[in-house]
Amino acid sequence: MMAGPGGAPRRIMIVEDERIVALDVRAMVRRLGHEVCAMTGSGEEALRLLPGAGPDLILMDIMLEGELDGVETTRRIRSNRRIPVIFASAYSDERTRLRAYETEPSAFLVKPLDLRSLKKAIDSALAADPWNPPLDEPDAS
Repeated sequence: MMAGPGGAPRRIMIVEDERIVALDVRAMVRRLGHEVCAMTGSGEEALRLLPGAGPDLILMDIMLEGELDGVETTRRIRSNRRIPVIFASAYSDERTRLRAYETEPSAFLVKPLDLRSLKKAIDSALAADPWNPPLDEPDAS
C-alpha cells in the first residue's frame, strides 16, 4: 500500500456524479493508501460536506448533478479555503479547460483515470501546496 509525500495517508474528497466512476476512483485512492473522507455527486452537497469532511485534497469532476458545476464549486471553495483540487473530467475542450485553470487547480486529468497518473497528480498536489503540510511534519507556527 502506498501513501502520499512523507508516507502519511491523506484525506481525499471525491466529487463525481457518475456512481461507477466514483467507486472506481475511491478504489484507486484507497489502493494508494489514502482515506476517502467524503463522496458526492453534486457541488452543492460538496460545499455542505466540506467543513465536516476536512479533506486534504479534492478530486473534482467538471460536470456534476445540480446547479453548480465543478469549476463553480471549486471557485466557492477557494473563496475561503485553500485546498488543492485536481480536476478529472471527460470534457477536455479548450473552453472547459480555460474555465478550470482560472481556479488554479493542482492538476487536470482526462478520464478515464489510471492509477499511475492519479498517484502522480495527488503526490504532486500535496507536496506543492504550502497550505497543506504533510500530517507527519510539525506545523511551523
